[in-house]
Amino acid sequence: MRAVVFAYHNVGDRCLRVLHARGVEVALVVTHRDRPDETIWFRRVADTAAELGLPVVHGDDPNDPALAAAVKAARPDMLFSFYYRAMIPPAVLALAPRGAFNMHGSLLPKYRGRVPVNWAVLHGETETGATLHAMEAKPDAGDIVAQTAVPILPDDTAQQVFDKVTVAAEQTLWRVLPAMLAGNTPRRPNVLAEGSYFSGRRPEDGRIDWRQPAAAVYNLIRAVAPPYPGAFTELKGRRLVVERARRPLPAEMPPTQVLAGLTPGLHVLDGRIVGLCGDGGLVLILALSEGNAPLSPAALAALLQSSPQA
Repeated sequence: MRAVVFAYHNVGDRCLRVLHARGVEVALVVTHRDRPDETIWFRRVADTAAELGLPVVHGDDPNDPALAAAVKAARPDMLFSFYYRAMIPPAVLALAPRGAFNMHGSLLPKYRGRVPVNWAVLHGETETGATLHAMEAKPDAGDIVAQTAVPILPDDTAQQVFDKVTVAAEQTLWRVLPAMLAGNTPRRPNVLAEGSYFSGRRPEDGRIDWRQPAAAVYNLIRAVAPPYPGAFTELKGRRLVVERARRPLPAEMPPTQVLAGLTPGLHVLDGRIVGLCGDGGLVLILALSEGNAPLSPAALAALLQSSPQA
């Protein structure tokens, strides 16, 4: 069995290793160049391919005729996409006579589209997973081959959930690959009407609206916590990033009279930074920064007491 693999990120690293371990002849690995505006906190698939002795090319534009020619020359039986960031055109998918398959970071048909883990955390989901599915022209729309669920715990950040999804992707591929190699690829309909589609997120989408309920604010903080850009708020013209937070236990809630009269936003109470939300709930801020430098409760208290122009 020969395969061409389009791959990036940790899921790309682990799933490429699964193919290698299962004896698949990977004739070509296509990956992305690192973007200068992005923090590379994940595994580079180019490094994985070099370690495994596999031929690798950079293919940021899947519509490049030269890339299509390289895929055709590799004579793949199957084509795989593991967190490759671009849509692969149907003409390239058709070069693999035994099918083209993508690993997606959700339980399809839920959370089709971009950054599915971040969206699942943002919406307060308690479960997500990884799905291997057949590729077609429409994103994340082909038949489901196999999937594995993982829990989202109440305080999990998006990175923690992504780490679980990476393991789920590895397990999914490892479990189903023998049947696929034997020509018995399982398939079941991916019923799009029962799911959802979300587009990509921008750093600006991390702006906190303190008028929202505390649960929604906390979910946003978890969904974009570092190494993602982080949830942020602006105070007196300065942008502050909430890097880590948690919801208070009942015993940690200050008396109602302490909160009376306070407006939604950041405050310092009993030496702790808190975010007061629109429903009267609190978020305890465990790490607050400005320009990548930590901001202490004392420094925030001084900022809150300063003049608006400060």
